[in-house]
Amino acid sequence: MPNLLPADKRRDTIVRAEDTTNPEYGFSSPKDIPVEHLIQNGVICLDKPSGPTSHEVTTWVRRILDVDKTGHSGTLDPAVTGILPVGTGDATRAMQALLPAGKEYVCVLELHQKTPEEDIRRVVAEFTGKLYQKPPLRSSVKRVLRVREVYYTEILEIRGRLALFRVGCQAGTYIRKLCFDIGEALGSGGHMRELRRTRVGKFLEDEHLCTLHDLTDAYHFWKEDGNEAEIRKFILPVESAVAHLPEIVIRDSAVDALCHGADLAASGVLRLSTGIQPDDMIAIRTLKGEIVCLSNAQMNSDTIAKAKSGIVAITDRVLMERGRYPRLWKSGE
Repeated sequence: MPNLLPADKRRDTIVRAEDTTNPEYGFSSPKDIPVEHLIQNGVICLDKPSGPTSHEVTTWVRRILDVDKTGHSGTLDPAVTGILPVGTGDATRAMQALLPAGKEYVCVLELHQKTPEEDIRRVVAEFTGKLYQKPPLRSSVKRVLRVREVYYTEILEIRGRLALFRVGCQAGTYIRKLCFDIGEALGSGGHMRELRRTRVGKFLEDEHLCTLHDLTDAYHFWKEDGNEAEIRKFILPVESAVAHLPEIVIRDSAVDALCHGADLAASGVLRLSTGIQPDDMIAIRTLKGEIVCLSNAQMNSDTIAKAKSGIVAITDRVLMERGRYPRLWKSGE
């Protein structure tokens, strides 16, 4: 079976109504987004180095790009390397959307005694599904027992007492604790020797990964030489952070109302993903594919598709600035 995260879930589309979008408003494609807007409202798939904290790295990004605000999704310990999604400006509001997307790590497990290879493979394969975990002593959260799901484990290489394996898991899973538990199950003891995060949702290690040096160079190429190629390569539209979420596509006439915090009424819905359930986090998009806001569904997909009136989604976090689309609503509506 392929290694799949929740972000890989496939969804069909239900067409509720047809409409057109005015090309004079919004951005028809990522290349239409001005670099200035991208820098102030974008997402960087950062390759965090070993040593600094996630907070320190995020602060450096803010200084490199000269923006007012940055935020990251999913803290990495100082010694851990790999993907750290960083949002700038209003895109920081989208970072929470990555939590249900799932994460992948490559880990070096060091066993404390030499153990037969077949035993290692068997036991590591057993550590999938829902597991009980208590955060390790060095963690920054309260040490209470909780359940986290491991979607897959895959042994990549075994050399002596070292085992290199890949693991896909739910956000908040402690790989250090997972290594300890595997060592206990083997009867040999074990600990995490090295860890790298290779995937967060749809952010992949071999696509758009950017170091702090890459980002610095790209910013100066644009600022000093007017060359946009590198900065566009490394700063992605905010839509990249919500690509895994179920979505509802709305009419142009509903966009600005949602940008002012209104909830989504059934009359504004054109298309939607299958599989939506009440309370699900969903992405509200324009016909051009732009993200307007994150909302909480109030009905399932079938009910939304047939609803003639009522609120189908409650706005949680607005991601689009006001005024990108014209105001076609009245106060009090």
